[in-house]
Amino acid sequence: MRYVIRERFFRLGEDSDITDETGRPVLRVDGKVLTLRDTLVLYDPAGEEVARVHRKLLALRPTYEITARGRELAEVRKHFFTPFVDRFTIDVPGPDDLELRGSLLDHEFTIRRGDRTVATVSKRWLTLRDTYGVEIAEGEDWLLLLACVLALDLAEDRERRQDRERD
Repeated sequence: MRYVIRERFFRLGEDSDITDETGRPVLRVDGKVLTLRDTLVLYDPAGEEVARVHRKLLALRPTYEITARGRELAEVRKHFFTPFVDRFTIDVPGPDDLELRGSLLDHEFTIRRGDRTVATVSKRWLTLRDTYGVEIAEGEDWLLLLACVLALDLAEDRERRQDRERD
């Protein structure tokens, strides 16, 4: 299944809308501005909260937690040294951790479980600014994978802000 993530043009924080490939709304993302933890709250089309993504404050490397209805779905951690590509581990409860590789800046990357690709993210599919597609393999947890993509977007935005502050 393919999903489209569109950041809202006039937005406060990281507000986005996620639709399926037919244009049907799947999730509304509310970015909480002015928070230390870079928090995103995901709502279903009926307005019910279905998941949260937030940055861990005390971590040696960029780390984001994903929860749904009070239970932990995953922890997304950036690898320390990753020349030429961005790499993250997506630690899920149990043995089936995921790994992300690619370019966050260009929104071109894959999420893999072992040797199987479970999701592909690309801006190339779409021509609109701040819009990208996520293709998720059949049978995979679409909510978890979309939340992971949003966590990675938060990490990239944070790095961009830090780079601007250094300049």
